[in-house]
Amino acid sequence: MKASPKIFTSLSQLHQAMGQPKPLHPIISIINYGDAVFNAKDFEAGIILNFYKISFKTNFKGQIRYGQGFYDFEEGGMSFVAPGQLLRMQDEEANYEGLSLHIHPDFIRQYALNDQIKQYGFFSYAASEALYLSEKEKQTIWGIFQHIQAELEERIDHFSQDVMISQIELLLNYSNRFYNRQFITRKIVNHDVLSKLENYLETYFNDEKALATGLPTVATVAEELNLSARYLSDLLRNLTGQNTQQFIHDKLIDKAKAYLAKDTLTIAEVAYQLGFEHPQSFTKLFKHKTSITPLQYKSSLQ
Repeated sequence: MKASPKIFTSLSQLHQAMGQPKPLHPIISIINYGDAVFNAKDFEAGIILNFYKISFKTNFKGQIRYGQGFYDFEEGGMSFVAPGQLLRMQDEEANYEGLSLHIHPDFIRQYALNDQIKQYGFFSYAASEALYLSEKEKQTIWGIFQHIQAELEERIDHFSQDVMISQIELLLNYSNRFYNRQFITRKIVNHDVLSKLENYLETYFNDEKALATGLPTVATVAEELNLSARYLSDLLRNLTGQNTQQFIHDKLIDKAKAYLAKDTLTIAEVAYQLGFEHPQSFTKLFKHKTSITPLQYKSSLQ
């Protein structure tokens, strides 16, 4: 019988599984993985955490998959997990040193961060889409972790939670800044992804795959590129100013114009060729993107 993922509903359960003492605070904690004791084989089916997890990895061993290639990231970095996500423990925890911050949703429930944290897209990224840090950036992140740890070790008072919330917000804002830097500095890798995406969509429409399977979706395209849907959209937004859905629609309209230029195809035939179930949906999207209908565009070419 196939093993099921282990579900951790409390920090105490996680600390015990990692061979750590009881957490100093019931709903927020930091684990130093240099001190952790666990058997990765016990978690081969993965784990599910009912709290946020922010890992600061100071040392990787081996290579990490990044998009469709492998890269050596000995400099370390960060990864982010939202509550309820399946985490492969042997991949995530077994081969690095560093710290991991765990935040139960109840800790931020009464703060603006409770809603704001959902806006940080990197909580939906895959482990292979980690944030890789420069030495200066690592010092910044390390300092914030140390501030949170020091606050946990101090005597809890009325200000403790406010102080830690502000440090978490600072940590997330710096992470956002560093991810934006990563999209810029890893241009070669990112432009390679863009090129593969353009080729995939071109082939998708040219081979009449859309006619058989329908419109290309964000999920399908991301899976084809071995990226999470959220990471792909954020990467494209940085490169092109568009998210994945907008990028697909633009390529679709370009292909539609090429089809409409052919006198042999009707508006309905073009719609079906592109994967639309109903010509009306095609007309609506075309007009939204170009301010004219397909028929008006076709007439303008005559």
